[in-house]
Amino acid sequence: MKKNIAIIMGGYSSEVDISLKSGEVVYQNISKELYNTYKVHILKDKWVLVNDDNIEFVINKHDFSAKIDGQKINFDCVFNAIHGHPGEDGTILAYFDLIGLKHTSAPFYEMAVTFNKRDTLSIVKQYGIKTATSYYLDKGETIYIEKIIKKVGLPCFVKPNNAGSSFGISKAKTKEDIIPAIEKAFKEDSQILIEEFLDGPEITIGVINYNNEIKVLPMTEIVTDNDFFDYEAKYLGKSQEITPARISDEIHQKLERIAKKVYKILNLSGFSRAEYILVNDEPYFLEINMVPGLTNASLIPQQAAEAGISLQELFHNAIKMALKN
Repeated sequence: MKKNIAIIMGGYSSEVDISLKSGEVVYQNISKELYNTYKVHILKDKWVLVNDDNIEFVINKHDFSAKIDGQKINFDCVFNAIHGHPGEDGTILAYFDLIGLKHTSAPFYEMAVTFNKRDTLSIVKQYGIKTATSYYLDKGETIYIEKIIKKVGLPCFVKPNNAGSSFGISKAKTKEDIIPAIEKAFKEDSQILIEEFLDGPEITIGVINYNNEIKVLPMTEIVTDNDFFDYEAKYLGKSQEITPARISDEIHQKLERIAKKVYKILNLSGFSRAEYILVNDEPYFLEINMVPGLTNASLIPQQAAEAGISLQELFHNAIKMALKN
């Protein structure tokens, strides 16, 4: 009997539109011969199953089921394609755990930790992973510009603590840029971090649980036309994404070891995509995304293709691992 798979997409954050695109790609690339697939939009004002005719059926939040033409649909597994809250921060995954519904992401606690950039950095630092010098600021705290500059220098990056797709991030080049950058970041989150600028190539690394093994996908080098890998660079073609990255075998092996180590340290499963900067051939960890983009323009699909893994194989593996675990 075919399993019923709910592909959840949307969410409550600024990434809602990107998530809907990711979810649609997942839906189109899962075999309908092997699985019964359903698109489920998780939005602030409604949770609905949406069929191919765009007819909506309300999700019963008691057991995450739906009724279609009088027939109740229960799900065997949820494919999580929600970027940001409540999918990537673990909120909805805790709910699934409570009702006993399996999903394709890491456990909710690990998702919550990795969504919080400060917490993630504090953990990996303890294991010798190099990171940028950072300064933390909460909304309402006094802003000491000179203190910030003394600690992280200029230029520096100002980013929300809990956000993705580069929403709310700015590169402050001068003292005068810092306040506007802070205000922009606070529009996305009540906690922000300000990091030193690391000068070097940016390498993005996908790590997944593939056939019960931790697999590091071919790495991508980011060469952006903008000041950094911002929203335009990620989604509007303002960057080159070179896969595999133009790095030596020695650097590749070093990055692979570190990427696997971070995945294990954080007790992860499912999809992940982490960002590193190479400074004098030394990798510095920036952050990790646990529901990375799955659109045609996204990095994980590019890296999987380079590894000889089709989108269907990638998504089927995620479902198999979820159902098994």
